[in-house]
Amino acid sequence: MQEWLINFWNHLHTASGLLETIQTGGLVLLFLIIFSETGLLVGFFLPGDSLLVTAGVLTIQNGDRPALFNPWFLTILLMIAAILGNQLGWWLGNKYGHRVAAQPDTWLIKKKHLHAAHKYFNENGASSLILARFIPILRTFVPFAAGMGEMNALHFLKYNIIGAVLWIGSLIWLGHFIGGTSLADQLHKVILIVVFVSFLPLLWKIGKNFLPKFNRHP
Repeated sequence: MQEWLINFWNHLHTASGLLETIQTGGLVLLFLIIFSETGLLVGFFLPGDSLLVTAGVLTIQNGDRPALFNPWFLTILLMIAAILGNQLGWWLGNKYGHRVAAQPDTWLIKKKHLHAAHKYFNENGASSLILARFIPILRTFVPFAAGMGEMNALHFLKYNIIGAVLWIGSLIWLGHFIGGTSLADQLHKVILIVVFVSFLPLLWKIGKNFLPKFNRHP
């Protein structure tokens, strides 16, 4: 099982693997991946950002490549997947969060991810539900942390919807516009840029925490 997941992870983190996965699995697989990444703790390894941009590229014809999806239908469908996923994450955190936090680490679920999400949620409040959408790993664990913190359900839903609309909409339509240009033939470079940009907030946060400690040392 572990070896299969590693192979699946490697497959999903290449341009050719993403294209093959999307073309084979279609809308159903896209829905399940976005739902799993945003709602199930074990879905943190899934490539939401690069998947969305790649799916967006496939919503417009370019040369001999036909459009695979309608961009509006794809956007709405995956917004629903992202909203439902976060709602599940909140419910799981509200119902089982403290029990999960008390369990030892497994090879797939690490408490350090949960602690980082809990700290991020406490520092940023409800806005973390929007910001975390654009940060890998945190977007999986922050809804769970919000549920653990007993955030009001309607308040959570409001920020959940705003975050889903901004995240899904921006990345699919970025891919849509790229799909009509020559950049569509250099998808591996586009994905590398998207992945790098998505990790910038984490790198910035780590840098802010590290520099004060570094400056205290002679």
